Amino acid sequence: MKKQKIFFKIARLILLMAFLSSLLACGPSVKSVKRLQFMEEKVSSPNTIEELEAAVAKFEKRVLDISEANSQIGIWYKMIATRYLDKQMYNEALKALEKAVLYYPTNQNLYYFIGVSAGFMAKASLDFEANGSRVKAEYYLKLSESAYKRAIELEPTYVRSLYGLSVLYLFDLNEAEKAIPLLQKVLSIETKHYDAMFLLARAYYMSYEFEKALDVYDKIISLSASEQRTRQAEENKKIVLDALYGD
Repeated sequence: MKKQKIFFKIARLILLMAFLSSLLACGPSVKSVKRLQFMEEKVSSPNTIEELEAAVAKFEKRVLDISEANSQIGIWYKMIATRYLDKQMYNEALKALEKAVLYYPTNQNLYYFIGVSAGFMAKASLDFEANGSRVKAEYYLKLSESAYKRAIELEPTYVRSLYGLSVLYLFDLNEAEKAIPLLQKVLSIETKHYDAMFLLARAYYMSYEFEKALDVYDKIISLSASEQRTRQAEENKKIVLDALYGD
């Protein structure tokens, strides 16, 4: 019963905010605002000190209620986005995230989710018209890159965004040199992040820094307790050695 009351209260506030927005969009008259003021708070034209103080108290509470409603709406948009992400519906997730950041513009997690969603949408942006255009794909790649960067700007040690941006540079933008400092930072935070180690070795290999790639694979082999991981590092090391010393 209590949850129902809260829900109806928030719904009422949302309707009020929508009504206010429509008034502002149409250029409200003073009379319209006064009518709304009286309707919502039973305050018409306060004159005495007591009336003015009562009016301030009522409107302060209204502002607080609206602020709390906005906060809850932002959380709900984030929840909607994560549900879409779970279902791999990345375009719908982006729509919800675009709204969520209006309420929480400094939430690094939202920008991380935008980076992930936009990255997947870039892969889904096929050239259906067969005209060689990559406009949509490039749009989503830029969106993904800027979102990851914003997340890192907000939280410089945010490993998931550092790693996500590294993947984008390596596999989508073919800019391995940009991935290297990001992966080095990840490993300064999480020294046994083996996925980051493999990516760093790959980035060195793609940048023709073969000796550094070998050092990373040797580190994986010496530290890892996983036979599969060790075997993969040994196989990758052989490829690097062939590139370094082969004909």
